[in-house]
Amino acid sequence: MKKIISILMVVIMITVAFTGCTNESAQNPELNFNLENENSTKKLSVGVVSFADTLEPTEQYFSWVVMRYGVGETLVKFNDKMDAEPWLAKNWGLAEDNLTWTFEIREDVKFSNGNEMTAESVKNSLERTFELSKRANSDFFQYDSIEVEGNNLIIKTKAPTPGLPGCLADPLFIIVDTTVDTSKFAMDGPICTGPYVVTLFDKEKCVVVKNEHYWDGEVPYDEVTLIAIDDVTTRAMSLQSCEIDMAVNISSSDLPIFEGNDDFHIHTIASLRTVLSFMNQEGPLNDIKVRQAVIKALNRQTYADVLLNGTFESGKAPIPSSLDYGFDQLKDKYVYDLEGAKQLIKEAGYVDSDDDGFVEKDGEKLTLQYVIYDSRAELPLLAEATQLDLKEIGIDVKIENYEYTTLLDMQETGEYDLLIWNVITANTGDPENYLREYWKTKTPENDNSNTAGYSSPELDKVLDTLSSEFDVEKRKELIISAQQIIMDDAASIFYAYPETNIISNKRITGVRMFASDYYWLTKDIKPAE
Repeated sequence: MKKIISILMVVIMITVAFTGCTNESAQNPELNFNLENENSTKKLSVGVVSFADTLEPTEQYFSWVVMRYGVGETLVKFNDKMDAEPWLAKNWGLAEDNLTWTFEIREDVKFSNGNEMTAESVKNSLERTFELSKRANSDFFQYDSIEVEGNNLIIKTKAPTPGLPGCLADPLFIIVDTTVDTSKFAMDGPICTGPYVVTLFDKEKCVVVKNEHYWDGEVPYDEVTLIAIDDVTTRAMSLQSCEIDMAVNISSSDLPIFEGNDDFHIHTIASLRTVLSFMNQEGPLNDIKVRQAVIKALNRQTYADVLLNGTFESGKAPIPSSLDYGFDQLKDKYVYDLEGAKQLIKEAGYVDSDDDGFVEKDGEKLTLQYVIYDSRAELPLLAEATQLDLKEIGIDVKIENYEYTTLLDMQETGEYDLLIWNVITANTGDPENYLREYWKTKTPENDNSNTAGYSSPELDKVLDTLSSEFDVEKRKELIISAQQIIMDDAASIFYAYPETNIISNKRITGVRMFASDYYWLTKDIKPAE
């Protein structure tokens, strides 16, 4: 039945492709969200992948949604090259002690409720983030003090933090008005400085309207509806039929529908993302030979070329080749080698004693729980391919599909053997935070997201050195060394590196995908003339 439905969807999409978005909107004027309606309001509709249960920016990674929806802004933002640029801060500088940073705060900014944003309100916002989010301390930086002098915000860190401006570009540090009832942020949306303001939010959609107090130019739309369409095929069909005006992350199998079609604009970039799987070392994956066997059994090149239609680069390292951190010089000890994988399983003491196709040790079958989510099209495909390939070496993989928010909770508590992840590798401008967050030894003092139990004193030493190194070339060398240690230890599976895209119909302009993946709805998206 699933195959029949999939075939019917493809047929429908191809049929619509011949008619084009323009013809469809001519036949159904109500679908054209960008044309002025009877009340002369300009509206836009966007198909998104949403993972947020709430809009409280300090919860999990929900701040990403607040920023992607054009509601929140930070002191610093990233350009196309992932260089940090001023946003709500005009400029910044570092004192000779390598601890004290001074940020000059803009004086022409108001929150969406009309309250002025000042250096004091920025201070209060940052302090709130650190109070409510353990990620702020464990994954970014620790501060000794935050002070205000006139329009300057002075942050003194407990240790040298070379990437502090980049840290403050992460959506976690969105600036909010703390003078209001912040308990309402979760469902009503935070009071921020972006071009749009939340008026309605639930799991199915979010409606934002023009911020009448916006500081950075004209806001093009009176109302924008962001519709959560997690199924990738449905998202593509909705765009093709003009039910939505733009969509993010159209799958590689659906891209041909839009390629060569003048009714649509496709913006595709090599992303900074890695598709990986954590391997929890609390169970059978504690044995490095089993982890090595798992990686050797996976034909990652075929996954990228065939399964993912060549829109992914085959993986081997934590950081993709789109970032200049030694990808070509890193050595992969565990390239595809099925017979070698079988030998490693034997060396680990596993045998198939009952001829059922699966190996056992001490009477216990080697079974791995694989936790996934499916709002990104490649993830279930890679999990199923893994299941098939590991069966070839006698490992029984049980795939469990969850909503993304549930998967976040399971990752945090370590309730998995394998857990798939599509993650930004340079969320602060370089990969230091990413490496520390997922592979540095987890301790009470370093309460990071490394819930897989991986620990390497050698890696910890490299990352500790990196955290206080300001020299760009030395940082690069340390990041390369860190990657090689993680790879040699078979700490995680690095499947592939995706391209990412955003597609819009020709009735709107200014739509583009940014390398950081933070900025979807911006003030630059507007009706075409």
